Amino acid sequence: MNIGGPLPKLALIAGPTASGKSALAMALAEAHDGVVINADSAQVYANLRILSARPSAADEARVPHRLFGYIDGAESCSAARWAADARQTIAQVHASGKLPILVGGTGLYIRTLLDGIAPIPDIDPAIRAEVRALPVAEAHAALAIADPAAAARLAPADTTRVARALEVVRSTGRTLAAWQAHLQGGIAATIDLRPLILLPDRDWLLARCDERAEQMLDGGAVAEVEALLARADITPNLSVRRAIGVQEIGGWVTGRTTRSQALEALRLATRQYAKRQFTWFRNQPPTTWPRLNETCAASTFSDILVQDKA
Repeated sequence: MNIGGPLPKLALIAGPTASGKSALAMALAEAHDGVVINADSAQVYANLRILSARPSAADEARVPHRLFGYIDGAESCSAARWAADARQTIAQVHASGKLPILVGGTGLYIRTLLDGIAPIPDIDPAIRAEVRALPVAEAHAALAIADPAAAARLAPADTTRVARALEVVRSTGRTLAAWQAHLQGGIAATIDLRPLILLPDRDWLLARCDERAEQMLDGGAVAEVEALLARADITPNLSVRRAIGVQEIGGWVTGRTTRSQALEALRLATRQYAKRQFTWFRNQPPTTWPRLNETCAASTFSDILVQDKA
């Protein structure tokens, strides 16, 4: 425990895909004896080095990296599981005397780690199956009766969130909002967080997304998708199969589309994802977190990192 002393520092570099997070994280790790820790939901999977733009083997040899490619696609990684792994990894890095540098673009993962998660019990499998079998319109109508506030808040066509809210209230007798009012396991109060959000010029960012998509297609992404589709234990409902690029390239691999169509679909999906991330990181984190564009040098963030707080 850190009784009476300063809280241990945790650097956080967040932002949309292709915004330059990884390069900045590695520069900081070299400057501050740091360890780069993944906070991207796709980069946890061993099967997606190319499609998730995971650091290369050379990058991983350059500075220590943790929680990258450590889960096989036959498993699904939840925010709760990743947060538990990240807590343990951050503690280990602190114990070794090094600086943990969290880097990624999955806002839910970062929020779960810092703020905690609602202690919702396991959902009754029979209730889950019953709810998931309902057409979304029926599920939303049922939610309006069981949890009117959630029904008013959620779009009627939001299949996943409507089903989640309905299964929680039916299985536990409490609304999802009631559970979420009592988060547990967050580390925000135990660390000295030094965050930075990269929000580069949108045209620059989208051009980077287009360039990256073509590099992926020519740099091994096709082989990754072929390997995923060939595994009987990696079924379409698993998270790794829903990663950006799997469906788009899969159409070409299986002969349903051409290479040019696959590339255009991959570019579009990547652009849309980057836009959603950009909006989330612009609006959701605390306004006190610095937002910087792509011209930010590593030295700029180093100043933010090492300066003492008032």
